[in-house]
Amino acid sequence: MHILLPPSEKKANGGDGPPLDLGSLSFPGLNAMRERVLKALTRASRRRNAAEVLALPAGQVDEALARNLALREAPTLPAARLYTGVLYDNLNLADLDAESAAEQIIVFSGLWGALRLTDRVPPYRLAMAVSLPPAGRLGTLWRPPMRKALRLDDDLTVDMRSGPYAAVWKAPAPAVAVRVFREQVVGGVPKRTVVSHMAKATRGQIAHDLLKAGAAPRTPDALLKAVAELGHTAELNGTNLDIVLPD
Repeated sequence: MHILLPPSEKKANGGDGPPLDLGSLSFPGLNAMRERVLKALTRASRRRNAAEVLALPAGQVDEALARNLALREAPTLPAARLYTGVLYDNLNLADLDAESAAEQIIVFSGLWGALRLTDRVPPYRLAMAVSLPPAGRLGTLWRPPMRKALRLDDDLTVDMRSGPYAAVWKAPAPAVAVRVFREQVVGGVPKRTVVSHMAKATRGQIAHDLLKAGAAPRTPDALLKAVAELGHTAELNGTNLDIVLPD
């Protein structure tokens, strides 16, 4: 089973490893684009309108730009420690077998394309939805090299990525995208609404539970059974696994 995750905007502070070495990263077929995006990000981070170009929230601009301008020499840390925030808090990697998690999880990134948890990179700030002048929109740039570089085996892929990251690479069959809904009864009729914050937490929890249990589903039906046995309410709708949260 492969589990595809988005990155997180929130990242750990600092690292304790050697400076960035692109040659050491997983999926070496992405290195040419990684280098191109690195150069474009450095240039964009020096622009007067860098905060606007990179869509940086007020209050985070100085830290984000400082990180982006230090990418070549900054200490690195494993992706397993770099990404924090709601999804990764609930994923709780410290509670999982590190080797198994590293084999099964792939994290997608606007800067690095895709990473394994053991890959060492410095803290950065770059969302996949950004367009870097003059290179262009990251989602468009990453699609061709992703198609060539990411060659997974025939195991089931559980896709927990958010929209911009899911759009850059389509997981080959068998693959299931995890969606999260909240169900309310309105006038005696069940109504479902998409949730955002809780969706991150729920995806992280489900990934944790599957890995903790050593689940190895090979089909969407087997995944549905495994998720239900772990205490989650779920349904299969085509190529989607819909998780239903109670009101």
